[in-house]
Amino acid sequence: MGKNLKGKELGPGISQRKDGRFSARYVQPSGRRIEKYFNSLPEARNWLDDQKYEIRHETFSPTAEMTVDEWFQFWSDNIICDLAPNTRRNYRDRYQRNVQPVMGKILLTEVKPFHCKAVFNRMYASYAGSTIRQTYIAMGTMFRSAVMNDLIRKHPMDGVLYTKPVRAKSDIRFLTVDEQKRFLEMSRRSHNYDQYALLLETGLRTGELIGLTFDAIDFERRTLTVNKTLEYRYGQGQWRAGPPKTASSYRTIPLTSKAYEILKKRYDERAFRKESKELSSTKLEYMDRVTGQKKTLVMSDLVFINYRTGEPVKNSSYDTHLYKLCDEAGIERFCMHALRHTYATRAIESGMPPKVLQSLLGNASLQTTMDRYVHNTEDSLLAAVHRFENHNSKMV
Repeated sequence: MGKNLKGKELGPGISQRKDGRFSARYVQPSGRRIEKYFNSLPEARNWLDDQKYEIRHETFSPTAEMTVDEWFQFWSDNIICDLAPNTRRNYRDRYQRNVQPVMGKILLTEVKPFHCKAVFNRMYASYAGSTIRQTYIAMGTMFRSAVMNDLIRKHPMDGVLYTKPVRAKSDIRFLTVDEQKRFLEMSRRSHNYDQYALLLETGLRTGELIGLTFDAIDFERRTLTVNKTLEYRYGQGQWRAGPPKTASSYRTIPLTSKAYEILKKRYDERAFRKESKELSSTKLEYMDRVTGQKKTLVMSDLVFINYRTGEPVKNSSYDTHLYKLCDEAGIERFCMHALRHTYATRAIESGMPPKVLQSLLGNASLQTTMDRYVHNTEDSLLAAVHRFENHNSKMV
């Protein structure tokens, strides 16, 4: 128990310094000791009472005295809590694996550009450029939030760059017209053919495909509505439902004739398919970002399930199966997301306006659509040159 300069007891956590100022201190649940100085005893007591109240009621206000670890935890729990689960998980992975070892215990106000640069230097030898870029985005977003909340005056990453190149657009896998034909022919004897074909007709993300339920399909209007996702969390050993990736990912897609036929066939055959006991009894809650209300995904209403187990097909199982089909078809291996890239490429080749394609893909920006999902194939380049040649010949 502290005392003032005359030896009078001031109460737990408070004492008076030789310069006459009062010190108030407490220990956070994490074990870190926090101390602050005041010109008057009432100020010190009021501040200490506020801190203890927050601890008792599990509230926590960020301060300039917190460490980077403490700020990341607060930022993750209170500021970016409305982001997509995958985005938050990626931020946490990059922080824990790459940022925390370098600056986790440093005070937020003491982080310098050289600390940030050290994170990227340590990653350079063993991480891909795309992963370093993800770390750059996570760190930048975290510190920018600290600036916006007046916890630090200057962004510590100003002027800090990473030098390892990110995978070029030309390296992103998609199928040529010939590869697409060969793949579909090989996969026709597969029990996953409908899923692969539907992705090539709609451009759905894998999680959107896995989480697709019959109530999201309007057979009369021939549309499919994307309003949820489903993925298997291997670390937790369970399925997790969630909202689409971004607000733009909520969308209604007009169905092609082939997409309609695939979904109508699945609907007509649903009464005869095998369903596991867990599927029939499992309901998963998720937050609908549009309404702000909790919704329920009924697992037995899923369009696609494993024909042998009667359960949803796990994310990685699709990729494993794709590799086998690629080997049998004699084409370079690709993952499920390559089918989305292929859909976008075929759409542009067919003359679809990029802005329309952006809406169908559910991308937040047109730039994302053009930079990541639109690819020029040799066939499309040759066709473009022929169109130019024919047009130009009329002017001679």
